[in-house]
Amino acid sequence: MAPISQDNMDEKGQRTAVVFNISKKEIFTPNNGFKSLNKKLRSNWKILIQKDEITEDRLANCKVFIIAGPREKFTAPEFEAVKKYVEDGGSLLVLMGEGGESKFDTNINFLLEYFGIMVNNDSAVRTSYYKYFHPKEALISNGVLNRAFSIAAGKTLPNMSEEDSSAHAQALTYLYPYGATLNVDKSAIAVLSTGSVCFPLNRPTCALHSSKYSKGKVAVLGSVHMFQDQYLDKEENSKIMDVIFRWLTTDEITLNAIDAEDPEINDYNMLPDTAKLAERLRSCLQENDDTPRDFNALFDDTLFKLDTTVVPKVLKAYDQLKVKHGQLKLIQPSFEVPLPALQPAVFPPEFKGLPPPALDLFDLDEAFSSEKSRLAQITNKCNDDDLEYYVRECGEILGVSNKLPSDSRNAKHILEHIFAQVVEFRKLNQEDSDSGRY
Repeated sequence: MAPISQDNMDEKGQRTAVVFNISKKEIFTPNNGFKSLNKKLRSNWKILIQKDEITEDRLANCKVFIIAGPREKFTAPEFEAVKKYVEDGGSLLVLMGEGGESKFDTNINFLLEYFGIMVNNDSAVRTSYYKYFHPKEALISNGVLNRAFSIAAGKTLPNMSEEDSSAHAQALTYLYPYGATLNVDKSAIAVLSTGSVCFPLNRPTCALHSSKYSKGKVAVLGSVHMFQDQYLDKEENSKIMDVIFRWLTTDEITLNAIDAEDPEINDYNMLPDTAKLAERLRSCLQENDDTPRDFNALFDDTLFKLDTTVVPKVLKAYDQLKVKHGQLKLIQPSFEVPLPALQPAVFPPEFKGLPPPALDLFDLDEAFSSEKSRLAQITNKCNDDDLEYYVRECGEILGVSNKLPSDSRNAKHILEHIFAQVVEFRKLNQEDSDSGRY
């Protein structure tokens, strides 16, 4: 990247560029991890990227210089250039993460200590589960140390009484993922803390420093993931981002002097690393305690418990196995109905009766139906291909077949007999009509 030129200043000579440094292999860049942040800042500022060695010329016309998780060491001339930039009225935003300098392999604390701030080599952990599965995704609901911060975010009113300090502390709820705590001396002001639910308790997570001799400002946030695309829109992280950039770029926000003088911060107490101590076992002799009267107290059930330590791995397994992650559907239960209780019988048993007498099988329709019904049934059952069968069955129903010899009962003989009967019937009717004419 070429040195920042006068093109990055407006007509009044004001700085108009926000510069992201990527010369130290920063963990996130505007094109990777900070796309949402880049989109929000781009509406008011010109976004530039600093790839080369940090010098005074390259920072001369920069409004906000952002160092987001550096993973290489700075040189002494680069530190001097950043200090000179802040003394000349520039604004510096430094974002770090869990593990501090030791994990990022950088020496940023050498610069931050000049402004009264230092990033610890620790991690903020939530001690109780709520909403977010991973303990290092710390949800902090009472971590505001300076009431001007919550007022600037529009969460509380400036005319609230001193007794409402708890309301100011609980005004903002923010997600602090994979972040470290800070050490802040009197030359800087702590504005956010871990609160009373996360460990370490009530330790600074965000600190601000303003120069007494110029308008230069420095803001340090212990979690670089807090402004990442994945977490920027979670809880009220975006409001905290807006307040920090408003404080860095304008003079609208004035921190409360009383809260700045005496913030609610606890001493930094170190705890032993239990995991590493467990790997360095030492034999010892210890006197046994008396056996308690209640032997149930001797059982240790801590080896078998339910916790959420493997939940993040399970959620990641959905993507690896390409399985749709959805809410489980309720399976309709099927209840087994138990048999009723047995009762003694008060009546004699019934034995199996004799079978009915064997009767010849016969068709009831054929025995009791009328000729018209039977003719209608055989007509509905047959088609054109069954003409021979149809005529013979009709002959059986009308009783014609019984009047014919046993060897002459096909369809032809049945129709011949019927036609002969019809002719005789017509001759009889004709003779009756002729006799009546004379």
